[in-house]
Amino acid sequence: MAERAKVADIPQSLEVETSSHIQVKPLYTPADLKGLDYEAEVSYPGEYPFTRGVQATMYRGRLWTMRQYAGMGDAEESNKRYKYLLANGTTGLSVAFDLPTQIGMDSDHVLAAGEVGKVGVAIDSIEDMQRLFDGIDLTKISTSMTINATASILLALYVAVARRQGADVRKLSGTVQNDVLKEYIARGTYIYPPQQAMHVITDMFAWANENAPDWNTISISGYHMREAGSTAVQEVAFTLGNGMAYVQAAINAGLDIDKFAPRVSFFFNAHINFLEEVAKFRAARRMWARIMREHFKAKNPRSWMLRFHTQTAGSTLTAQQPENNIVRTAIQALAAVMGGTQSLHTNSYDEALALPTEQAARIALRTQQIVAYESGAAQTIDPLAGSYYIETLTSEIEKRAAEYLGKIEVLGGMLKAIERGFVQQEIQNAAYEYQQAVDHEQAVVVGVNRFEVEEEKPIPIQRIDPALEAKQIERLRALRAKRDAGPWQAALKGVEDAARSGANVMPRILEAVEVYATVGEISDAMRRVFGEYREAVVI
Repeated sequence: MAERAKVADIPQSLEVETSSHIQVKPLYTPADLKGLDYEAEVSYPGEYPFTRGVQATMYRGRLWTMRQYAGMGDAEESNKRYKYLLANGTTGLSVAFDLPTQIGMDSDHVLAAGEVGKVGVAIDSIEDMQRLFDGIDLTKISTSMTINATASILLALYVAVARRQGADVRKLSGTVQNDVLKEYIARGTYIYPPQQAMHVITDMFAWANENAPDWNTISISGYHMREAGSTAVQEVAFTLGNGMAYVQAAINAGLDIDKFAPRVSFFFNAHINFLEEVAKFRAARRMWARIMREHFKAKNPRSWMLRFHTQTAGSTLTAQQPENNIVRTAIQALAAVMGGTQSLHTNSYDEALALPTEQAARIALRTQQIVAYESGAAQTIDPLAGSYYIETLTSEIEKRAAEYLGKIEVLGGMLKAIERGFVQQEIQNAAYEYQQAVDHEQAVVVGVNRFEVEEEKPIPIQRIDPALEAKQIERLRALRAKRDAGPWQAALKGVEDAARSGANVMPRILEAVEVYATVGEISDAMRRVFGEYREAVVI
């Protein structure tokens, strides 16, 4: 009783809260779980509502896929990094594309100057994609491509390269991010207006269902919204809201929900508030299961499963005392594993300064391997289940995220909420509040606003050879000079005609990449029909 009295004396401070402003009590007890229905709300791993994970055996059966996001300069330089990562034990590739590729501009476009190969690899044509995966058997690896507005073209290029390798396309596995809605919300690498972009996305769903059944045609991303400043609750709500919009669009296009939904995947951020992140992943799984079964009436249990990739939080990496980022990444990686991720990328400690060096990338990969093989975290399934705090926090995140989804429904759905700027404004407000907390030292960032050092020891950083841009442009112009103009022009007309008629654009895009049409040219063919999106200003 004396110990209980001491606990009762702990101040119930309102200042102690998670990043989502959920008040944290000093102690949680069975009383906090009063009324919790274990079977209905927690259940067992591999069983609805999948709070404890989508697989019954979880990591006892198979570890998560260890991906390392990479891409720099041209395709040859990136290919070297991929082979280095594979040699060091990565089990899946994750491709970063440069900004011109992301927004459908070729490397010699006037607006691409200075951006070619800077934040990812430059891909203009099938020749670049062949160089990117030279010597890598595409049926033996899983490839994730962080690409959205031009996802249809990059998937077509990947498929075309696989065919040239003699591979069975039906055996390809991987993911294109293809989540354009979050581009309107948080990133900005969109091309077409939302309705037209959704049409291209559902075309990819339909094509992959028939031709590449093991390929995930979308990875609905909360990651970038979190990087833009959203809270954990907002990340869950807005990501699932986007997911509902894609599912409804596919249903409206005549697709069978239980055929396409099992290939829908998600992409979340592993942030720094360790226990909140674990609870976030569990809440998201439970919410999506209920949305798919109760709202959309999906019958296939695989349609109810929220499968997700996780990346540690780039926005938490600091340029000050960058070695501290190794610790941050390890905590975030462990949160993702404790939360039941299927795939994980760990950021390199130097990424606040530049693209990662080989040494930094190896440390990031070794972080995953230490969590997997040394920490014991993978030895039992959902080890934090039943924690009074974790279960309480899981339910609170679910409740607050559901409230957001209710507001979005009143606004007319996610597209309307985006067009009105509601989602963007909520994220901006959260980002402003956090920055104010950091500025006033209410939120501590080690090495930034507390525990600083006077002198920083310089660390080696990756530098992209500026000559690579000129080399890439020279290759592109050589390709244009040697290709057969007849088939190329006919293929681009086919893309434009399909876009105008409402036919599925994927077969036409595949034909175009095979005859050396470029990413920019194919994008322009659809631009001529769909137009370009102009952002609504949020004040």
